[in-house]
Amino acid sequence: MEELVLVVDDEESVRKSLRDILSSHGYRVDTARHGREALEKIASLDPAAVVMDIRMPDLDGIRVLELVREKGQDVPIILITAYGSTETTIEAMKLGAFDYLLKPLSIAELLETLKKAIEIRRLTRQAPAAGREVAAREDIMIGLSPVMQRVYKTIGRVANSNATVLIRGETGTGKELVARAIHFNSPRKDRPFVKVNCASIPENLLESEMFGYEKGAFTGAVTSKPGKFELAHRGTIFLDEIAEMSLSLQAKLLRVLQEREFERLGGTETIKVDVRIIAATNKDLEKCIAEGTFREDLYYRLNVVDIYLPPLRERREDIPVLVEHMIGLYNAQYNKQVVGFTEQAMKLLLEYNWPGNVRELKNVCERAVLMSTGPYLTVEDLPFRIQKSSRRLHWLAELSGDSFKEKVAEVEREIILRALEEHNWNRSAAAQALKMNRSSLYMKMKELGIIDH
Repeated sequence: MEELVLVVDDEESVRKSLRDILSSHGYRVDTARHGREALEKIASLDPAAVVMDIRMPDLDGIRVLELVREKGQDVPIILITAYGSTETTIEAMKLGAFDYLLKPLSIAELLETLKKAIEIRRLTRQAPAAGREVAAREDIMIGLSPVMQRVYKTIGRVANSNATVLIRGETGTGKELVARAIHFNSPRKDRPFVKVNCASIPENLLESEMFGYEKGAFTGAVTSKPGKFELAHRGTIFLDEIAEMSLSLQAKLLRVLQEREFERLGGTETIKVDVRIIAATNKDLEKCIAEGTFREDLYYRLNVVDIYLPPLRERREDIPVLVEHMIGLYNAQYNKQVVGFTEQAMKLLLEYNWPGNVRELKNVCERAVLMSTGPYLTVEDLPFRIQKSSRRLHWLAELSGDSFKEKVAEVEREIILRALEEHNWNRSAAAQALKMNRSSLYMKMKELGIIDH
């Protein structure tokens, strides 16, 4: 079925011209004369993409874009205008415009931008096709923030190529999801996606795991075995935690990247492979190169396309939509009917710094849904570390006008009160937990006004 594109412009000649051009390139096209009509058609037709002028009477393109995003509609919008300015460009991109094109339009540029927009929309809406080692529903990439839109754009641009990709990001940000999204939206999608975790396999086994071995290559090798590269032939191999690979193995990987060939361990036959390589790391590879633990030539071979996956704390606006998705997932898994988090609980989720990133958020949501007793998840359903982190932020806010001595006293008071509460106000037990003697605790309690005698 042809993809539907909505063209929005107040000039009839522009609408007709764009309709003719896009129709001749295989798109179904509908048009709107102004912003209000555009909003109605976006809601009723769910177009694959929108091409919209900025300057229009009544509702301009920027305002339409803003209203579409407020409604949570994820249709990619390409804005066009004859009056480009830095301020307008920045505002459009901040609001989530897919791209911003200047008149007179380059038809080639419009068609290429439209193609990418539709590819990325498919990326964000569809789970990978079934049939191989396919990501489960919980592995769909979620996020409407500008930083994630940039990730989707890059995925859309590189998916159809054979370029080697290096994915960087902290633990738990979803680097494997990016690798899967590239593979399952590429011409290789019906071929294997093979993952190798370079950190989880002992160094002495990693080479045989990657390149395979011949019978008799070492004690216990009673049969020949193909390696991951052979298994990934015509597909994609994902090398996770690439920085954990030894220098000797890095040299062998470099040869595969350069020549697309290798020998099994203990073998002499050269094996040719057609495989796309995607690597990932949570380490600073430039620092590893300076320290001599990572080969500079391998780094440049891997880093043809660099994708940075932001930590969750840099895209907090995605937390509500991530939470909604995860609650739906775990409701189905555990036969629950949780509606969501209370306003106060969501506030804590938005304030928390998420050192474990999306993986940690998934764990929190799964635990909360599993243990839920009602339709709404409350502050009490959150792990203590999140509640504690929130209290610490509030202390800092409340104490911001106090002297250093007053700040320290308030923190000491909170710690002692917590220890006393946890030990039913048994001073000896609280003192032991705080690693101080009972008399010192007593004096400190008097000093801080916890007791007055």
